[in-house]
Amino acid sequence: MKKKAKFDFWVIASLIILALYLLFMVYPLLKIVGQSVIDEGTGRLTLKHFIKFFSQPYYFRTLTNSFKVALCTCGISLVLGIPLAYFYNMYEVKGRKFLQMLIILSSMSAPFIGAYAWVNLLGRAGVITKFFKSAFGIIIPNIYGFNGILLVLSLKLFPLVFMYVSGAMKNVDKSLLEASANMGVSGVKRFFSVVIPLCMPSILAATLMVFMRAIADFGTPLMIGEGYTTFPVIIYNEYVGEVGTNHNFAAAISVVAILITLVFFLVQRYLTKKNSFSMSAMNHVERKKAKPLANFLIHLYGYGLVAVALLPQLYLVYLSFRKTNPSGEVFKEGFSLQSYQHVFNRMGNTIWNTIRICGLALVLIIVLAILISYLTVRRRNFLNATIDTLSMVPYVIPGAVVGISMILAFNNPYLPLVGTAAIMVIAMCVRRIPYTIRSSVAILSQIPLSIDEAAESLGAGKLKTLVRITIPMMFNGIFAGAIMSWVTLITELSSSMLLYSFRTQTLNIAVYKAVANATDGRACALATVVSIFTVISLLLFNRVSKDGEIMM
Repeated sequence: MKKKAKFDFWVIASLIILALYLLFMVYPLLKIVGQSVIDEGTGRLTLKHFIKFFSQPYYFRTLTNSFKVALCTCGISLVLGIPLAYFYNMYEVKGRKFLQMLIILSSMSAPFIGAYAWVNLLGRAGVITKFFKSAFGIIIPNIYGFNGILLVLSLKLFPLVFMYVSGAMKNVDKSLLEASANMGVSGVKRFFSVVIPLCMPSILAATLMVFMRAIADFGTPLMIGEGYTTFPVIIYNEYVGEVGTNHNFAAAISVVAILITLVFFLVQRYLTKKNSFSMSAMNHVERKKAKPLANFLIHLYGYGLVAVALLPQLYLVYLSFRKTNPSGEVFKEGFSLQSYQHVFNRMGNTIWNTIRICGLALVLIIVLAILISYLTVRRRNFLNATIDTLSMVPYVIPGAVVGISMILAFNNPYLPLVGTAAIMVIAMCVRRIPYTIRSSVAILSQIPLSIDEAAESLGAGKLKTLVRITIPMMFNGIFAGAIMSWVTLITELSSSMLLYSFRTQTLNIAVYKAVANATDGRACALATVVSIFTVISLLLFNRVSKDGEIMM
């Protein structure tokens, strides 16, 4: 008699996850590629949309503008974030954990909210602008255009560099620094010749993350660009613009965006492999107390940089308590809870939508990330390697592209998901799952396989071993990735702006609409609620985490 084929849960899991990626990521992307080469008039294949993009200076300039913003943001973020990580890990800093929470908090609101706040501070009628003009007769540059976009994104993204580089510096062995000191290499020279090369893989990873976030940002250029247009804005305008739309042209620009970010990603991967090495500290670096002047400058740099980065959020909190006229459009003298009353009385569904849509997306992200990380690390084969590769694709897809691809794929009678909460949950999962996957893979790689084998030898099945032993040991990595995913979920704008309906509007969309409608009090109150969600997330992580440190 033939033996019955043994049921293998992990093979079934691999096939289901692969099917989900094919349906909800590969298929939508193929739809957008297909539409980009179709003539909307005749239905025939054509390259006219690509020719239009590259031949007309206005459209091609949006590409160079995006590159300029992304590369300059990378440069400034590295210059700000790497020294901050060095001071934080190598020297005694008062209020260390508090400073780290402030650094992370400064990055965890949507960039366009920061742009809106900076308009209130440095706009033509901004507080700082008017102060300098009245007090000193100085007219300072306003926030609009390239310089403003660069300011907003750099102050939002340097904490990512800090987290990546801090994670690497924690693994630097003290003996390496002592050996360099014995050879006469210390101070600034040691920083550039020893510390930077040791942290290079993490620096490259941080550069990729900052570049992707900057080049795909939609809200900041839309709000303060004033003629300095980037290609995410063009994609959005061509798809839902008020003057006129051209869906096929928007699809073509989306394909160009994917190809460009993919090239940058592949270059980064090549450089990372070329500079990769394994590093684990047997003797961790002992933080030392700097000399009085250096100690003052270190604290001034750390807390001063964070103060500037947090200033927009703090100013929005202040404005949220200012009185407004009945329509909520203009601030008046005095303070009240008027804006919050309007938000909670008339926009309660928006808050509930944020919790249920982002919460459901987070649950799916955690479950899928655990399974994918286990398949990638513990059950390596061609099928699971394919899943691992697909899981990295969302890193190189701008949010507006995800939104358009979802509309093209699921605006049909067979899978009518457009306008539902489900399509927003799916889009959020596709975009934000890499954070949790990468942190889960990193922590699982450090857990010896022998622990799983010991549990199985004692009679525990593979699934029981995963649930009862492996997942608890992975908890810190899973939780860190989940917190990062959650914060990016509640601040998601670019894909959600294309996919939401009246019934599925979330907080970030409500903030954007309030800003666009000039209802400033409500916008500030809503932005403050988003910040409160972020603070609660960080406090929860601090409570549960062993050391309270979020590193990449």
